[in-house]
Amino acid sequence: MNLIVAVDNDWGIGCDGKLLFDIPEDMEYFRTKTAGKTVVMGLATLQSLPGSKPLRNRTNIVLSLDGTPIYGAIVCNSIEQVLSEAQKHNPGDVFIIGGESVYTAFLDYCSRAYITKVNAVRTADRFFPNIDEQDNWKLASESDVRTHGDLTFTFCEYVNDRTAPPR
Repeated sequence: MNLIVAVDNDWGIGCDGKLLFDIPEDMEYFRTKTAGKTVVMGLATLQSLPGSKPLRNRTNIVLSLDGTPIYGAIVCNSIEQVLSEAQKHNPGDVFIIGGESVYTAFLDYCSRAYITKVNAVRTADRFFPNIDEQDNWKLASESDVRTHGDLTFTFCEYVNDRTAPPR
């Protein structure tokens, strides 16, 4: 599995149910990486999407503890159930897309992390674990610095050298 996220300098990812940044190039990066693939998200992340609907042109897996059916999505009510469902897909085509608790739950199961690092600090109430401080995650590549308005950012790819085996 993989994960994809945009973070600020403090590894903040969201506030009040919204992303911290609206960077068109980052949104295009997300679309390109995940189109035709499988995305895994929590219910709050689904509800933050346009129209609170699953993403088009992707298989959507939603972790929802209450198990309420969601049109256009596969609903799982446990981490184990998500892992079982994810095994039905090519592992390189499965992307964890948020939020905070979903990233934390599946981080050790991911072999790659696609992280857009935005050189800014925003007020955040949701965070991604700082994988620069984790021995098992290594920076594999980093783009040139890009700009959007007064923001600068880079696309970083990390690899996990101790990916947990699927359950």
